[in-house]
Formats: sequence, structure tokens, C-alpha cells
Amino acid sequence: MKKYSETHEWVELQPDGTALMGISDHAQTLLGDIAFLELPAVGSVFHKNGAIGVVESVKSASDFYAPLSGTVLAVNDAAIQDPASLNHQAETTWLLKLQVHQPGEWDALVSAAEYQSRLKNNP
Repeated sequence: MKKYSETHEWVELQPDGTALMGISDHAQTLLGDIAFLELPAVGSVFHKNGAIGVVESVKSASDFYAPLSGTVLAVNDAAIQDPASLNHQAETTWLLKLQVHQPGEWDALVSAAEYQSRLKNNP
């Protein structure tokens, strides 16, 4: 099950307790054509809501944030090599795999339905 942050990242918990994360389709739409990704190194440790990387488009650059506290276990090298893939597959392209440090932080994220409702109320 995916959940979403207020800053437009998605997180999907894995059976082993790790989490995959990426940016939402809404974030991709706001940015426009994505041309570059800057992802952290494996082993980097982040706290919830801390800047974790940069997504650059032809229009602008934007930080993206850690929806959960954790350690980076893997980065998606395919996404780095072809960042434009996010333009059509933001919801299915993970950027980072995290070892979650504070499982309770999951509860503060919202469901897909709640995320969509919030977008309709605050475009």
C-alpha cells in the first residue's frame, strides 16, 4: 500500500520492513519535463522531512524530502540514467529504498484517496 506526504512524495512499505519512495504524479506535473535527478549516496541517513535529493526539470529545480526517517539502502540507477522516465511513470518509478528508522512515522502519511482529496481542495 502506498501512502503520500504533504510534499508530494510517495512511500510503499515492503514486506521486509524497508520502504520504496518516489515522487507523485502531481509533483511531476508541477515540475514539467524532468531532465535530471540528484539522489543521495547509499548509506546516507535522513530524518523525516529533511531534503533528500533534487529533481530538475526544464522549468525549475526542486528538492524532494524524506517522508520517513531512514538510511538509504539503494538508489534507482535506471532513473538517474533516464530521469525523463518519471514524466510518464512517476507513480511506478521508485527513486530510493530506505531502511525505516521510525515505523510510527508511517501513520502520519496519507492514503492515496486522502492525497487526491487534498489535491482537489488545494490545487
